[in-house]
Amino acid sequence: MIDHPFDFAQALRCGGDRALVDRAVYYRRMHSDVAVFILTGGKSTRMGTDKAFLKLEGRTLIERMLDIAKSVALDVSIVGSKAKFGRFGPTIEDIYPDCGPLGGIHAALRASSSELNLIVAVDMPFLSLELLEYVIGRGRNSSAHVVVPHLGGGYQPLCAVYRRDFANRAESALQRGRFKIDALFAEDSTEIIEEDELKRRGFSEQIFRNCNTPAELAEARGHKKQ
Repeated sequence: MIDHPFDFAQALRCGGDRALVDRAVYYRRMHSDVAVFILTGGKSTRMGTDKAFLKLEGRTLIERMLDIAKSVALDVSIVGSKAKFGRFGPTIEDIYPDCGPLGGIHAALRASSSELNLIVAVDMPFLSLELLEYVIGRGRNSSAHVVVPHLGGGYQPLCAVYRRDFANRAESALQRGRFKIDALFAEDSTEIIEEDELKRRGFSEQIFRNCNTPAELAEARGHKKQ
């Protein structure tokens, strides 16, 4: 991929200036060998309403994530209900419903025609273009089934690159009723982007913050105002 000198990351930080973002998209060559899948979450019971349609800085979380995903790759899909999200673009529904994020990852990989697949969660509004590019780059240079950041004391499986073969491991776990994603990160087929490496690159654990509850959403809104 060749980057134009136009500052795309700055465009995304300009608070919804669509003309500027559109100009950035025009000048940027996106990955054609990577598929991006946005997991929209389950029932949002802790939030009390569908997280994807909550607003931060005047845009819904699904709109924000679609913007950044489309800045990274040509092939972008949503994993969730077609009735809810079909109007936003290609939508894939879980093969194993109500099984949490692992079910979404499995459905995405089964539907994908790309070997490299970036999985992101809709409720992580601080993910940056720079981070996604870095994770994709690490995934491209690795033969591991999963390339996953590890920061803040835990894995970040909803901002990670998965190869399609991971679907087999996911399906086996789903059939046994085991839904914990990082339990499937086998040592011989997982590459970890360690905390020290991420911090050297300027990525703090704040970039992986979720909006799962009203309090977390309020905190995110306050954070963006600072």
